[in-house]
Amino acid sequence: MRRYLEQFDTWFIHLLRKVSMPAARVALFVVFFWFGILKIFGLSPASPMVMDLMEVTLPFMQWETFIILFALYEMLIGVSFLIPRFARFAIALLIPHMVMTCLPLLFLPDMTWQGFFIPTLEGQYIVKNLVIVALAVSVAAHLHPMHKVKR
Repeated sequence: MRRYLEQFDTWFIHLLRKVSMPAARVALFVVFFWFGILKIFGLSPASPMVMDLMEVTLPFMQWETFIILFALYEMLIGVSFLIPRFARFAIALLIPHMVMTCLPLLFLPDMTWQGFFIPTLEGQYIVKNLVIVALAVSVAAHLHPMHKVKR
């Protein structure tokens, strides 16, 4: 019985290794594209927080312009993760996005914290970005060094 369990374990691990990168890329695509398209149609539940942050950090920009550009930026990140050769580009876009999306924790504490280390629902929405960062790091870890990439 142990031998069969070990064989299954080996088979399952190999299967997960085959599907992990495509699954990671699709998951990142879905999250970024979906959240972006919700912003385009004015349906994002994060819009009030994004608007409040924009008023603090970019008061010179009009909301209507900013939210469309931000949505397109998110959608571009998603599409870039879906295309393997654009992974470096996606990660480069992701870094400022993650910085920007963490700013409410500092600039909008009333909206993101209900107590010391007790996030509000909006705060939890931001903290979950750690999972996105970890997944993107995993994608990046599977890239080939640039000098080894065939042109």
